[in-house]
Amino acid sequence: MTPLQFHRSVESMEIWSARSGGYSFVISLQGPTGPGFRGRFGYVASWRPLDQSRGAIRVLGSPLQSFAEAEDACNSMLNYLRD
Repeated sequence: MTPLQFHRSVESMEIWSARSGGYSFVISLQGPTGPGFRGRFGYVASWRPLDQSRGAIRVLGSPLQSFAEAEDACNSMLNYLRD
C-alpha cells in the first residue's frame, strides 16, 4: 500500500494535506503563540471522509512531537479505515 503523500496546502501557515481511498488527511502545526492555530505545541493530524459534509476527526495522540510522527499516525489511520 502506498503511503500518503502530503503537500503544503497554505504557504503562510504550516498546513499539509493528502488524499487517498476516499479520505482526506491534514497535518497542521499549532503553538501557543505566533501565526497559525493556537494550542499546545505540536503537529495535529486529522481526517474526514471525502464523500460526507462533516468536520474532521482528530487522529489519536495529536498533537505529536514531529511531522514524521503525524504522518505515520495518518498512514496508520488510513490502513485502519481500509480494513
